[in-house]
Amino acid sequence: MKNTTRKRGQKLIRRFSRASIRASEEGKEHIRENLIDRMPHIADIRLLILEWGLLVFALMMLALTQAFWFGNSYAENVFVDGGTYTEATLGDVKSLNPLFATTSSEKTLSRLMFATLSVIDYSGHPGIGLAQSIMPNEDGKVWTVKLRDGLKWSDGEPITVDDVIFTTELIKNPAVGSVYGSNLAKVKVEKNENGDIVFSLPAAYSDFITALNFPIVPKHILGEVDPQTLIENNFSTTPITSGVFNYNATQSTAGANSEEKVFYLSANPDYYKGQAMLSSFAVHTYSTKDDIIASLNAGSTTATAELSGIDVDKVNAASFIQKNSSLNSGAFIFFNTSKDVIKNKEMRAAIRQGLNIDKIREAAPATTALNYPLLEAQIKLNNYPAIPSQDIVASRIKIDELKGEQPLRVEIATVNSGYLPNVAEEIKTELQDLGFEANVSSYEENQDFVNNVISKRNYDILVYEIELGADPDLLPYYHSSQASTSGLNLSNYRSVLVDDLLLGARDTLNEELRIKKYESFLEYWVNDVPAIGLYQPNLTYYYNKNVRTFSNDVRLVTALDRFSDINSWAVTKATKNKTP
Repeated sequence: MKNTTRKRGQKLIRRFSRASIRASEEGKEHIRENLIDRMPHIADIRLLILEWGLLVFALMMLALTQAFWFGNSYAENVFVDGGTYTEATLGDVKSLNPLFATTSSEKTLSRLMFATLSVIDYSGHPGIGLAQSIMPNEDGKVWTVKLRDGLKWSDGEPITVDDVIFTTELIKNPAVGSVYGSNLAKVKVEKNENGDIVFSLPAAYSDFITALNFPIVPKHILGEVDPQTLIENNFSTTPITSGVFNYNATQSTAGANSEEKVFYLSANPDYYKGQAMLSSFAVHTYSTKDDIIASLNAGSTTATAELSGIDVDKVNAASFIQKNSSLNSGAFIFFNTSKDVIKNKEMRAAIRQGLNIDKIREAAPATTALNYPLLEAQIKLNNYPAIPSQDIVASRIKIDELKGEQPLRVEIATVNSGYLPNVAEEIKTELQDLGFEANVSSYEENQDFVNNVISKRNYDILVYEIELGADPDLLPYYHSSQASTSGLNLSNYRSVLVDDLLLGARDTLNEELRIKKYESFLEYWVNDVPAIGLYQPNLTYYYNKNVRTFSNDVRLVTALDRFSDINSWAVTKATKNKTP
């Protein structure tokens, strides 16, 4: 049995071997006939092979080009999160406590680092900030504020009702001397049974929501600090913050003529509007406009709001874009009605009659003429009183008649900002033509200026810009109660009738009645001449063309309102595919 099986296996092996040999020979014959024997014919078809090769190559290149072309058409260069925006500001920073912010640099840092109960939104109207709601009662004398949930300070502590009440009391305290004091002087603040904040006013105020646009400071940091030493506290150099950016560090660099400071801020992840696209923001402070221009052209800073239109030729046009936006502000000649030379309203009227206002306005090009302390953007009146036209001959006669034996000597004060120094010099020239001895003193706009010039009314004439606000409210500038060291009645103007009109206009919710009261006020304003309107300034903003700054749709009330949409500012770009 075993022999039979072995013989069968040997037959199968021999059969497979013969088949393998036969297949190998057939394969060799096939290769010889179809490849080796045809090799000599390749030369005859080489042109055809070349043509086919070029065609395949062209098709491959076309496919690659198409992929690249259409790939780009479905991609775009867009702004993304990250990067640092740098802005050049004017003026020293003596304190980072927002309650003392007076220079442009200090105000910018205050706006970036500290949140407020109310804000001016992108449309130029009052809106809510830290507050979830701000509601007046029926007569407008009591305002209830409810805070948003989940608010935090930069140290992680919650922002509370107690912080708001503490801040309000600080601002009201004369020993603090806060720039916000005049708006809250006679306002009572307390917490109600629901845990909300209640502001009780001595009289109705239809626009009190705008007075709540003050920065809140932390009670858990400053609660035990003596108000008289508040500005000296460490908080002034290393603040705990609540705004869109938190404070990081300060760097000082000594320059040839001055010291530059850089304040480094980082995006606040707990900001109530959400974290900004920018990772950080750096504020570079300078003492002169020339320093700012040099920093822009050197690429040290991204943008500035401190220059005017006349500086356009000094800024590198290849790198920077100039944006002009109107502001709800006004430049005025304020007469100090308590000074001997000009306390007589007939003298003030004679001066107005002799001044060439159009020529004075030429010292402030690219601005809008402003005759009255009310803007059409705030309120549209039906009637405006006529302002007497210039008559220099009649003016000189009247001035000679009124001066008597007293010397006609006036001190003109202004600040080194925008066109104001040039305007003040032109006014000086005009006054000299009218027989006055006039001197101009130009100050840096800081706390010293506020304390020594504004508060003390240390001038005969003040050439100055004031913020007129989103809604008309002239009480801070012309009511008798504000003719004090803590008030903003820069003319020391007093009139019982005007006081009643301003209070009435502020109190009423009836628009027609408000219009009539302001029309009556303007008649007194023109007749008594506490001030002369000059122009409505613009914000001239220079920014690098490779960044995204505030939208053209943002309506500015003040220059600081450029930060209304800062969450969407950006400096970093990346290529991304478009969404179908």
